Amino acid sequence: MRIPISLPRFLRNFYGASIAVFVVWMLFFDSNDVFTQYKARKKLRDLQAEKAYYLEKIEEVRKDREELFGNPRQIERFAREDFLMKKKTEDVYIIKEEE
Repeated sequence: MRIPISLPRFLRNFYGASIAVFVVWMLFFDSNDVFTQYKARKKLRDLQAEKAYYLEKIEEVRKDREELFGNPRQIERFAREDFLMKKKTEDVYIIKEEE
């Protein structure tokens, strides 16, 4: 069988052609091709950034929790501000600022 002359020299060799076919297969047709790897790495970077954000938030909540449960006055302030709790003899007024 005669191989066309228009092919590059390394493709006329069986091993060169096999390597070329293998590279093309791995780049475009394999289930783990270049594009899939790129998407997976991008998703991994996004998830790592999200993980760092949530770890930072967990640390903030942990600090606030230690601050809150360490002082009874803080518990009262928290209950009054966030849950609008009051004593029996008090009235609570909510003032909303107009934008």
